[in-house]
Amino acid sequence: QVQVVESGGGLVQTGGSLRLSCEASGSIFSTSPMGWYRQAPGKQREWVAFITSGGYTVYVESVKGRFTISRDNAKNTMYLQMNSLKPEDTAVYYCNVYNPGWHKLSSWGQGTQVTVSS
Repeated sequence: QVQVVESGGGLVQTGGSLRLSCEASGSIFSTSPMGWYRQAPGKQREWVAFITSGGYTVYVESVKGRFTISRDNAKNTMYLQMNSLKPEDTAVYYCNVYNPGWHKLSSWGQGTQVTVSS
């Protein structure tokens, strides 16, 4: 697993934008698929998007066309550009490695809070 630090969250109005960053430590970052996840109050953590080491991206349907995931392997950093934000995007956002068994990952960062006001 990688150690991560998420940042960039904040309070924005509906329709606004934020750019989240995920700084990772560990030599496996550049070769690992990485993902963004979020957990809204009272809900389970959900996967939002992932990016392979080569830059292939996949998004959950609810954020397609609004969010863009990217990575800079030289900087061990991953990003999530979020545009056209909606109140339902309000959550704590986390980053971590991505695999089909991500639900079993035991080590998570502190996350970054995103709040979208209506």
